[in-house]
Amino acid sequence: MITYEYPLNERIRTLLRLEDLFDRLDFFIAQDAPLDHQAALTSIFEILEVASRGDLKSDLLQELDRQRLFLEALRGNPAISEERLDAVVAEIEVSFADLLASAGKTGLHLRENEWLMAIKQRAAIPGGICEFDLPSYHHWLHRDHTLRRIDIESWRLPLNSVAAALRIVLRVLRESGKSASLIAYRGVFQQTPMERAAHMLRLTLRRDIGCVPEISANKYALNIRFILPGSVQRTKVYEADIEFDLTYCNL
Repeated sequence: MITYEYPLNERIRTLLRLEDLFDRLDFFIAQDAPLDHQAALTSIFEILEVASRGDLKSDLLQELDRQRLFLEALRGNPAISEERLDAVVAEIEVSFADLLASAGKTGLHLRENEWLMAIKQRAAIPGGICEFDLPSYHHWLHRDHTLRRIDIESWRLPLNSVAAALRIVLRVLRESGKSASLIAYRGVFQQTPMERAAHMLRLTLRRDIGCVPEISANKYALNIRFILPGSVQRTKVYEADIEFDLTYCNL
């Protein structure tokens, strides 16, 4: 099975982008090659750009606190494991405290590093970080991989509280989902109005089906077209009935 996620507001869109960037950063940090660490540094720069839009820290704190209050209200419910509830609440409280303790705007420590900002500025230019443009960066890439990794981890460290908080929020969002098994007749599915209020849609279908979903949605309508992947004509619809599961996720 393969799952496609579609955010229905800008806040969830930002969190999903950050999650993808942190996953990429985790992967490249663990590697040893200079080009891998260059990719890790580029991921940090992209995180900085995405996290600087809007009041990310405030939104995460507000959502964590809302989730904590919601879970606390479940205490005494015989259908809820107290042990599991305590563990989740404790995780949220730790993440909330770490995020609250982080000083200033997200990524401020990076913006105050002139060397990193010089690299970031050049990285925005295609081929702009060649050795003749940034000899000091070229020298850094030739350091031992363990030393480079220590540097990258230190630059990432103040961002860890954001990563932990957004992972909790997205996990809660995904686990809140209510699924329905549906059929797109001749590759098209429409629903007017959309069945449930949601912050994100998760669409799951078999991996061996040779199409990908193209989703558009708002509070008035949901439209899904299944199109051929890699087709020269992007609008070419997969003209067969397709069974899929659709999950409505709401915080």
